[in-house]
Amino acid sequence: MFGGGSIQLVRLFGIRIGVNPSWFIVLFLLIYLLSERFRVQLGGSEVQAYTVAVISALLFFVSLVLHELGHAVVAKRNGIGISGIDLWLLGGLAKMTRDTQTPGEEFRVAAAGPAVTLLVALACAGASVLAAGGGDVLALMTLQEAGSASPVPALLAFLATFNVLLFAFNMLPAFPLDGGRLAKALVWGVTGDRIKATRASAWTGQGFGWLLVGLGVYLGLATGDLLNAVWLGILGFFITQGARSAMLSTTFSQSLDGVTVADIMDAEPVTMPGATSALDARETFFLRYGWDFFPTVDEAGRFLGLARQAEVDQEVEAGRPATPVSGLLDGDVERWRVRADMPVEQLLSREGLSHQGALMAVDPDGVLRGVVTVEQVRRAVAAALPSRK
Repeated sequence: MFGGGSIQLVRLFGIRIGVNPSWFIVLFLLIYLLSERFRVQLGGSEVQAYTVAVISALLFFVSLVLHELGHAVVAKRNGIGISGIDLWLLGGLAKMTRDTQTPGEEFRVAAAGPAVTLLVALACAGASVLAAGGGDVLALMTLQEAGSASPVPALLAFLATFNVLLFAFNMLPAFPLDGGRLAKALVWGVTGDRIKATRASAWTGQGFGWLLVGLGVYLGLATGDLLNAVWLGILGFFITQGARSAMLSTTFSQSLDGVTVADIMDAEPVTMPGATSALDARETFFLRYGWDFFPTVDEAGRFLGLARQAEVDQEVEAGRPATPVSGLLDGDVERWRVRADMPVEQLLSREGLSHQGALMAVDPDGVLRGVVTVEQVRRAVAAALPSRK
């Protein structure tokens, strides 16, 4: 639903920025609506209005990306991985590889997006004042200056208006909006109960979502404003669904409460010493077991990385059979290892688990304590799901 199958546009700060095909619907609709707005406000030609509308629509989405980058950058600073940012039908989404673990993390990550949006709004309003030579920017933002505005101040005023509205909307205390996440962080901090905090903000989110749906129905029936009616209805529906998913997630989390990686992992995995030669690795491990990779450890048992058959075979065939596998490992150690005391619930969002099929469980010193597989996680999840009788 949120940005699946997106098209990559660019990478910023190492973060993939993509768009879902549904984004193009909003882009073209926004250009159409803004063309009429700027035609009235600028009083110029259709070509001028259309040109300003296209630029404004693109900068509109740049504002959304900046908002999500705020979340993403702060999340990364708090040790949370970001798999990408996607723009879609109703806005943007920074996709985190795990959920927040403390009220402070939740608050910082949630507050970062609105903070960036507010700064962008103030910057655009200030730039509009300068571009208009000290003119009435509020009049530009509220379309009071019709037929006499200049393109640049009008464009900047639109961006200021949009970011003010985006800030105000996101600060509503309704999950999954940023305001709902801030409320969740505050309740979580006061009660010390993440599940109770999530439920409280999710209930508010569901109520607000249905309110938007009701408002959409009212607009459609009472005023005939079908465009805004449909838009509010869709927005309310997705907010309600997001809040409902959070509610279901809390029930699931309670069932998995206290279950860690150590409880479900294979505590006696087959490991490969880092000093093993490429030839011995192929004959003793890969040909014997038929696996694609093996966890490799040093003399103290610390996890070094994954030895893969393709790299080992390539080294042997290149006439270097004595090369130790420690020099042939997948260097992205953090991607493949987890703490043995990590709650299983947090394990579900780890990208490496679905990609590789297994993750290496280590203790605080990095010593390999076991291997946890997709199948083991699947059994734990199945046991946690409510029975259907």
